[in-house]
Amino acid sequence: MIIESKRLILRNWEDSDIQDLVEGLNNINVSKWMTSVPFPYTEKDAKNFIEHIKKQDENHKISLAIVLKENNKVIGGTEIRNIDKRNGTAGGGIWINEKYQKNGYGTEAFCIRNRYIFNEMNLRRIENGYFKDNEKSHKMQLKLGYKDEGIKRKKFLCMATNEYVDECITGLLKEEFIDIYK
Repeated sequence: MIIESKRLILRNWEDSDIQDLVEGLNNINVSKWMTSVPFPYTEKDAKNFIEHIKKQDENHKISLAIVLKENNKVIGGTEIRNIDKRNGTAGGGIWINEKYQKNGYGTEAFCIRNRYIFNEMNLRRIENGYFKDNEKSHKMQLKLGYKDEGIKRKKFLCMATNEYVDECITGLLKEEFIDIYK
């Protein structure tokens, strides 16, 4: 699968992405906002992740590398998960290597991912979340039209910090989506 924007390509993970994956996730400032990413994040973790992704059923979960077009560098990852075609819903997350944050890449990647979910998968609702205190993620979601829906207290055990964290839930309906990268 390939989804493109002006600056980015979202595509399936490849074995050649291992070093970029380690570079991006072996950073507590990134991994602390994710549920199932250990810290430190090793080459073995990256290899296991890519092997696991190759076996996934794309009817339920799609994991994509975020690639910067200008240099073919993997700068992050995103998912479409909990795909429920009967009810027209899905969820997912995103992460960006800290070196590439504050350039709008996360918003651009999430925007084109959402466009794909609504227009190509013909789903009607996306449910996302973010860990409490992750204001960057919250602001990015609001910019795309998401609405705050609630908090699941101590929902996840974060592998990177070994602490239980609150998940703040956001939702986006197709008719509310603000496609800022048309």
